[in-house]
Amino acid sequence: MKNQSSQTLVRRLAGAAFMGILSFSSNAQTNVFDDVIAASPNHTHLEAALIAAGLDDDLQNNAATLTVFAPDDNAFNDLASQLGVTVNDLLNLPDLADILTYHVLGTTVNAAGVTNGAIVTPLFTGNTLKLTKTASNNVYVNHAMVTAADLTAANGVVHSIDAVLMSSETVIDVALDNGFTTLVAAVVQEELVPVLSDPFAQYTVFAPSNTAFDDLAASLNTNIAGLLALPNLDDVLKYHVLGTEVVASAVTNGAVVNPLSTTNSLKLTKTSANAVFVNHASVVTADVQADNGVVHVIDKVVLPVNTVVDVALDNGFTTLATAVIQEELIPALSDPFAQYTVFAPNNAAFDSLAADLNTNIAGLLALPNLDDVLKYHVLGTEVVASAVTNGAVVNPLSTTNSLKLTKTAANAVFVNHASVLTADVQADNGVVHVIDKVVLPVNTVVDVAIDNNFSTLVSAVVKAELVPALSDPFQEFTVFAPTNTAFDNLATTLGTDLNGILNLPNLADILTYHVVSGNVNAADLMNGPVATLNGANIIVNLSNGVKINDATVTMADVEADNGVVHVLDKVILESFLGLDNNEILQAEVYPNPATDKLTISGVNNGEYILLNNLGQKVKSGAIPEGDISIDGLSEGSYLLQLNDGKKTYVTRVIKK
Repeated sequence: MKNQSSQTLVRRLAGAAFMGILSFSSNAQTNVFDDVIAASPNHTHLEAALIAAGLDDDLQNNAATLTVFAPDDNAFNDLASQLGVTVNDLLNLPDLADILTYHVLGTTVNAAGVTNGAIVTPLFTGNTLKLTKTASNNVYVNHAMVTAADLTAANGVVHSIDAVLMSSETVIDVALDNGFTTLVAAVVQEELVPVLSDPFAQYTVFAPSNTAFDDLAASLNTNIAGLLALPNLDDVLKYHVLGTEVVASAVTNGAVVNPLSTTNSLKLTKTSANAVFVNHASVVTADVQADNGVVHVIDKVVLPVNTVVDVALDNGFTTLATAVIQEELIPALSDPFAQYTVFAPNNAAFDSLAADLNTNIAGLLALPNLDDVLKYHVLGTEVVASAVTNGAVVNPLSTTNSLKLTKTAANAVFVNHASVLTADVQADNGVVHVIDKVVLPVNTVVDVAIDNNFSTLVSAVVKAELVPALSDPFQEFTVFAPTNTAFDNLATTLGTDLNGILNLPNLADILTYHVVSGNVNAADLMNGPVATLNGANIIVNLSNGVKINDATVTMADVEADNGVVHVLDKVILESFLGLDNNEILQAEVYPNPATDKLTISGVNNGEYILLNNLGQKVKSGAIPEGDISIDGLSEGSYLLQLNDGKKTYVTRVIKK
């Protein structure tokens, strides 16, 4: 007595008789069981299984037309090993008949008749079979490769395969059953069905919807046919697949995972609201379960390009990366179709910021405005170092404040007070400039000047390359700021125009003469001399209002986060102190700019003092007969004072 599955098989076969591709003589008596399977020394386990399931008689039916995908003995041995049983145990499986009839079609299909991506229904209807024909004419059924094709008999054809087929619901089935037509077309074309239909693998598939592929086509100015013609399509598809199962609840924020593609890693984000992103793509439907893994539907196609996030991860910016991950900024910064400029503080820059704030890295990560601070380092367009113009004011992703760019005469680049240490680290979605300080979106004395229409003063400060010094958030300055009219009046007095003022050789000295270190409000001013950043004194006179030298303070106490600004009606000059030509040393300092040393000519006794733009002494000593070494100083502008005890010489020097 045949079992129920065998009886069902007979009924199915009767309806499929003589429908195959091959034609046989009506008096032929050969059949796929006796003349192919039983006669093969490599299919003894299959023969035994068919007999155990009572299916041998059905395959001997000469009225049938069959295609049998016949697992060889090694295939059965592999299955037993994967299940942790013996081959004899397989022959006693309760669903053995279903497993075997999943290998049989009720029509004849020769290898030449297989079309890539064909989906056919076997006699066991628990799942379909997915056929693959590769460019090299290899044929696969699900994950099994046809190792010997077209073994013919009167009632059909046998294809020997290297794996036992299981009717599991794989990640391929999930894509087919849920309308992912573009993804399926791509997977079929790139011959990935055999890999993804392996019932004993475990995958996580980030599956872009059809709309995601449409959006990618639009971004690339093409169509779906154009996407299917991409030379790296295979790599793009593998970039969406992990070789392990990760459900949404197991995703950790900031995880960097390796997909089947080895071109790049995937960056996972889990937000505080439990939304999940893979790179810039949002998971819109999570945890569609398959027997060999899980599928997460995403709203964008992810591409294995090198983004600004990769630059940070690959170059040891651990603190920056930790902060970006915590603030959930990876999805934005890993967008392959955005263009960014990232001013990336190195680890030492964050350490310095922590010290300035009297905290540690954990304290920085707890800052309530950390998101804004990070966005303050990013421009929404690409700007390479060669394109930076001195004095450019640019808007970052943060809307709290603008960034002020400086390019010095020696081609050094600053963003606010931070120096670009390494420029133009290229990414596919922008450029990264490594900086030595964290820039903060605070309101500095530079902002006060910019925001209150001190256009001539701002132009002068930019020309003299003083923006980096004055935008330092951890220094405090008192700035006596001449109005535009004050500069116009100075130009008239000197018989020139504003361009002439900006080209004065001692412009930096004039400007630093208007700046005092520290935050001094008008109420705290005292009569008498006060030292400025250029080393000379100004005279404060409080007898009738507030006067600085011969200029009147017309508006006091305009507060900034790093100091205070007092508005003057006149540009103040050192000549107010009565320093005439007889009191000035006749000296010469060269070369200027210089790289490693300064040579002094015209004076060989007395002392020298070298000040930075903050008015801080960086070097001093006796005026030598030889040279002053500046080899250990940072690039930038310095003030050199020479004094022989009676006369003084002051000049601005550039270290490059």
